[in-house]
Amino acid sequence: MPGPGIVTAQGYVPLFPSGAQLIEQLQYTEADGTLVTLAGFRTTDRHARERGEGWFEADRGPGAYFTFPTFYFQNRTLGLEIRDTIPAGGKKIQIFLHSNAGTFDGTTFSLFRNILNPDVRDYGWSMNTGFNNPKEGNRPICHAGQAREDCMIEFNSNWRTDPHSPLQIGDKIELAPAVRLARDAQGRALIDGGGSRYYSLEQLYVVGKGLRPWYGIAPNLDSEPLPDATLLGGDTSISYNYAEEPMRVFQQPANNIGIRNVQRFVEGRRLFHTSFKDGRHSEHDRTNPVFTAHIANQGPRFNQESCIACHVNNGRSAAPDVGTPLDMMVVMTGTAMVNGRRTPHADYGLNVQHHVTGGSSNAWDVTISRFDTQTRTLPDGTQVALRKPVYAFRGPVPNLYSVRQAPQVIGAGLLEAVPETSILAMADPDDRNGDGIRGVFNLVTDPETGQPRVGRFGWKASKASVRHQAAEAMMNDMSVTSTTYPRHSCQLGASDCRSSPGSTALSELELQRLTHYLSLLGVPAQRSLRSGYPSGMRVAAEHDVDTATINRGASLFASVGCSACHVSELRTSATHPFAELRNQTIRPYTDLLLHDMGPDLADTVQEYKAAPSMWRTAPLWGMGSLKYTQGAGKARFLHDGRARTPLEAILWHGGEADAARQRFEALPAADRDAVLQFLESL
Repeated sequence: MPGPGIVTAQGYVPLFPSGAQLIEQLQYTEADGTLVTLAGFRTTDRHARERGEGWFEADRGPGAYFTFPTFYFQNRTLGLEIRDTIPAGGKKIQIFLHSNAGTFDGTTFSLFRNILNPDVRDYGWSMNTGFNNPKEGNRPICHAGQAREDCMIEFNSNWRTDPHSPLQIGDKIELAPAVRLARDAQGRALIDGGGSRYYSLEQLYVVGKGLRPWYGIAPNLDSEPLPDATLLGGDTSISYNYAEEPMRVFQQPANNIGIRNVQRFVEGRRLFHTSFKDGRHSEHDRTNPVFTAHIANQGPRFNQESCIACHVNNGRSAAPDVGTPLDMMVVMTGTAMVNGRRTPHADYGLNVQHHVTGGSSNAWDVTISRFDTQTRTLPDGTQVALRKPVYAFRGPVPNLYSVRQAPQVIGAGLLEAVPETSILAMADPDDRNGDGIRGVFNLVTDPETGQPRVGRFGWKASKASVRHQAAEAMMNDMSVTSTTYPRHSCQLGASDCRSSPGSTALSELELQRLTHYLSLLGVPAQRSLRSGYPSGMRVAAEHDVDTATINRGASLFASVGCSACHVSELRTSATHPFAELRNQTIRPYTDLLLHDMGPDLADTVQEYKAAPSMWRTAPLWGMGSLKYTQGAGKARFLHDGRARTPLEAILWHGGEADAARQRFEALPAADRDAVLQFLESL
């Protein structure tokens, strides 16, 4: 948690002032010019280019590269310390293996994709070795906490050439470590009874530079660094995936994650997937160990038992149907507004919690009773049906309410790392430039320190930090206490809810781990490049893109004025505690500011400066992946999920966005389609 700070002239306290402590180092240069990179790896079940079937066979389903194996959160993360002497005029690279916990009883390491062999497809590397430990009889056994030189390999030539050539800056080296755990006769890990044989994330190391997100080029999806323009999340960006698992793309760690941070990530992920009712994991619930510390952790009322239950595949809420309780969404409630804050509803508190712990009495379901439909006719005669939900309360109807869908959770750490000065520099409350856009930053209260902070998260930018967002969701949506909201009365808006009751359901360390997980989720790279699929191979749907049309759509997106709010490029600060997030050029397509979107999108709730018709500019990164994370035809857009398509979402824009929307509507159909294809590439 950020400590006390000084209020600036603009009325806020910075989250991460100069001098913020770095959690873990990722890369440094030694005095002689040797480049040292520290890279974290998690275990996987299969390889990066393995589909669910052979390359030239009919589609039978996805691969298992992006999945998380059972027991992934313990004894199974590792790191590589890469000591690259080439920038210093040396001839070799040394790589040291680090186990984060326990012992790897069997290690292998594959390097340099074998592009000289035309038959290499799913996997296949030129150099295969092991981290043989001289203290273990040169067997590939590596222990946590060992001396760094115990498990080390070195090489001095480029195995992608024949004959091998001396290493030089810019050479590409594919890295694919794999590990085993000591096991019994049935192959179960002795340390915990889980699986024992694993592959890992496959990374591309560029000599003299470090790790780079990659995509597949000819021949046979060879690894190539992605161009900077495609890296929506900077160095955190997720490489293109050829295992046909686009539904899992929001769940991956930052591409540049550190050695210890990858363990923090998987521990936080476990909490995100844990039921706080019975302690079970959402995946492999009969195989993964029950998290016994979190059985019966929920308060008297709740909406869902786990974080992942609302954020489907780390995406958005499931599409609501007429008559279905909105227990995967947030129904905020209040009685009146006082100084920009809601007076909690006497029955519901700050939001409706649909379910009762231990029973079904006094149900307060909120449902959609119907959709009111209007038809928008564009200048060329195209007609689009726009739907607006009408709600029904089983309990009392509150004076004030707002229905919000859960957003995708990627990129939160990067948005947190954008300096406040950059956000304020984009604000234009008096429309000084006369473009009709009046961006306003929200000023919110830190729930732990009481300090004023710049709002960044939530549909109205009413949360100041990833920690704030996570802790409030745990309390209001899941009824789980934490050190931020230690009493269930916090959901009721009680003024004394911060008084400590002693222990909380979520400990301080666990809240940190959950925050770390959310902060270190990577952002998928923009899918705007054609991949080098072999002739005759079926191109996966997520990679079947038209680069020229996407580029034209990006230009049109800017020319009609969408980029006035959906700002394409931001720069993160040098002060965030995570090195992964520092000094990154990111492309989230948001200014993190509030804008008046007109009466059609207004609700009745104000949050600090955010009046009922004002909304934070929604980030657009990951937009094209929603059809996979949510399921075909089930992605929803805008705060309440009323829009079924990006086109519908655009046509609902009003207020400050009215002129840009009209310019978009006036485009020829082919140009409108180009804009939509551009959005689908993000």
